[in-house]
Amino acid sequence: MKYTVITGASSGIGYEAALAFAARGKNVIVIARREEKLEELKSEIQKNQPDVNVMVMPADLSVSENVYQLYEDLSEFELETWINNAGFGNFDPIAEHDLSKIEKMLRLNNEALTILSSLFVRDYENKAGTQLINVSSGGGYTIVANAVTYCATKFFVSAFTEGLAQELSGKGAAMQAKVLAPAATETEFINRSFDNDELKYEGNVPQYHTAKEMAQFLLELYDSDQVVGIVDGKTYEFHLQDPIYPYVSRSTDSD
Repeated sequence: MKYTVITGASSGIGYEAALAFAARGKNVIVIARREEKLEELKSEIQKNQPDVNVMVMPADLSVSENVYQLYEDLSEFELETWINNAGFGNFDPIAEHDLSKIEKMLRLNNEALTILSSLFVRDYENKAGTQLINVSSGGGYTIVANAVTYCATKFFVSAFTEGLAQELSGKGAAMQAKVLAPAATETEFINRSFDNDELKYEGNVPQYHTAKEMAQFLLELYDSDQVVGIVDGKTYEFHLQDPIYPYVSRSTDSD
């Protein structure tokens, strides 16, 4: 029995992605801090897809020790797809950063994603049909004012995943690595970024996608042979394309 792993599955894109993969008959392992939200997701999936197996794994991946423990706990399962969706943002000038929040963001957006990606690649890169999808952002390709540090974390996600995709391809590995780059999406992202639970997208954000729409874009990326799935920040159209960042293989180096 094979599983699709989705981190950050308690709300937003991760929640809708779990529903979308389950609708295709994929067994899912859903991961997030809030166990009660994961149990709600499990109930919703099993109500509509009773034959799908749903494993709930509560974990705070901003704590380094939890990242390794989570992967160890998953060793008994056969994995097929890993989606690193967990992450959060921050909007304020760098001089005004709450550094404890920034440290947590760096651990979640970059450290946890890198460790989990590396462990998954180590175990599954030569198994046919496996995919790693890391969720970046339009802010992983454009620097947004007052979100410089957040964008930097997503530039890392985009560069890391695009580079991994070309590394895997270059050595003929079976696994595919892909990066999803949403633009504004109606999730809890805005609330956590501004530390304001009352903020709403409607009336504050001129254009955005719903989390359900982004989950469908994620499926389009999953079904394709392209590396990047990105939302155009001006038109809000979704595009599948080749890697965006330049990549130089060691064989072409002059050293």
